[in-house]
Amino acid sequence: MSSNEAASESSESHKIHGKIPGHENNGKDMAPSLLHKAKQDVTAEAKVNVTLNVEQENQWATGFKLFNIIGALGLVCLLMLLDTSIISTAVPRITSEFNSLPDVGWYGSAYQLASAAIQPLTGRIYMNLSTKWTFLSFFFIFELGSLICGLATSSKMLIVGRAIAGIGGSGILNGAFTIIAACVPLSRRPTFIGLVMGVSQVGLSAGPLIGGALTEYTTWRWCFYINLPVGGLVAVMFAFVNIPEIVPKQKFAIAIRALPGQLDLLGFALFASSAIQLLLALQYGGNKFAWNSSQIIGLFCGSGTTFLVFLLWDHRQGEKAMIPFSLIRKRIIWSSSLSYGFLLSQVFCVSWYLPQYFQGVKNASPLMSGVDILPSILAHFCVATISGKIIERLGYYLPIILTSASLMAVGNGLLSTLSPHTSPGKWIGYQILLGATRALGLQVPIIAIQHVLPSPQIPVATALAMFSQLFTGALFLSFSDTVFTNSLSSLIPKYAPSTDPKIIINAGATGFRSYVSGQDLAGSTGTYCTSKMPESLANIFAFFFAMMVNGFGDSGGCYGSFG
Repeated sequence: MSSNEAASESSESHKIHGKIPGHENNGKDMAPSLLHKAKQDVTAEAKVNVTLNVEQENQWATGFKLFNIIGALGLVCLLMLLDTSIISTAVPRITSEFNSLPDVGWYGSAYQLASAAIQPLTGRIYMNLSTKWTFLSFFFIFELGSLICGLATSSKMLIVGRAIAGIGGSGILNGAFTIIAACVPLSRRPTFIGLVMGVSQVGLSAGPLIGGALTEYTTWRWCFYINLPVGGLVAVMFAFVNIPEIVPKQKFAIAIRALPGQLDLLGFALFASSAIQLLLALQYGGNKFAWNSSQIIGLFCGSGTTFLVFLLWDHRQGEKAMIPFSLIRKRIIWSSSLSYGFLLSQVFCVSWYLPQYFQGVKNASPLMSGVDILPSILAHFCVATISGKIIERLGYYLPIILTSASLMAVGNGLLSTLSPHTSPGKWIGYQILLGATRALGLQVPIIAIQHVLPSPQIPVATALAMFSQLFTGALFLSFSDTVFTNSLSSLIPKYAPSTDPKIIINAGATGFRSYVSGQDLAGSTGTYCTSKMPESLANIFAFFFAMMVNGFGDSGGCYGSFG
């Protein structure tokens, strides 16, 4: 092997294992890390990245301009993630007003389906059009959807509003990370990505608390109206700020005419069709139709067949494809996407099922159950705002994400021990551990993607990671629901033998108390979780434990071997 080849291979190895630029070894031998500043002989991709960064060096945002941009991005992402969880506590009031119990599933899935369908396309849109105005356009669509939901006079109108909000939400996180890449040098990005994600993830965790308060003391419509005044503030913050581009863009009139040829619309149609069929199967399976019904099997088969056609088309398109194969083949990309999906899916699932413990087992009101999950929210916010700075100082992020995934598994294992008699000290401590450790690693996959790719590929790769978290979130929520329902069905005859399991399942986490009493009530409560064995809700958290064990493996495999 020639010296140049050896140097190139060494450079690529450091690029995979990684060290944040600006954290050199100073001649000392150090263990392999994830981010390592390129040495003299760098790969072609790294050269492109370095060249683009040097060209942009005078465009980095600083001072008040940077504060303004990061603040606006944090608010937008906060609203977007708040919108995904705030509706959970408002659903009972909505169904009562519209007499629309059969439509409950669509209030969440309409947003999810629309967002999943559009998500991969957003990367190409950001590559070709103005980053600032594309971001604001997606946010405007999101706000329009929120307004329609707030003004809804029927269940169908609400579902349409949720779908429109999902289309807008599909480009928000991707746009936020693309703007950070354009405004902040790589060595400082961990801090600002951590800040934006820390603020936004509070929205996901605090959604049930805010939704419960608004529903209880005002009206469920304010769960959607709340987005509008903040949206106006964001528009003002962005209006007079110049956002640099990570790649040169054509003038709008020229770019918009050329856009259809850049978007791979057939690939988008195939991918969206496959994703929607799969998500519909997960939505309907075990609820409207049995898992082995012809409808569900047909949706799964249709999704798989369409996806195979998409792969063939994607391969044929080469670099013009919506998701180029050359990008997917990079270990850092697919592993970062999987890791991000596992990490954020765990946040989605815990924020959904932990309130059920407090409401169903502890008999707390929706508002008080939101108060009870404050330990995880506060821990998450505090750690997320400093985790990026920790990575920036250390220069390494492999230890960070491995620590995060492993301790999240421990936290979920501890939650699986919850019982009707668990003391506040324990469930507060478990939540602090889980909130802090998930905040520690959530931004790492995004940092990894932004480090190894040349600037033009960042929007497409980020869109892939965003789709991964949306898709795996839907997947694991469906699995969790199946685990939970099956656990109740098998355990209710054991703990409440005179009660029909269907009554408790259909009544919900709190409604079952109206149908059972006496000894059966104690037994029914025990089926949600019991101190003697991991059952029902305990099974859910045990499932989340297994999820994070897999996430740990993906994290390590993504960022380099352990050898």
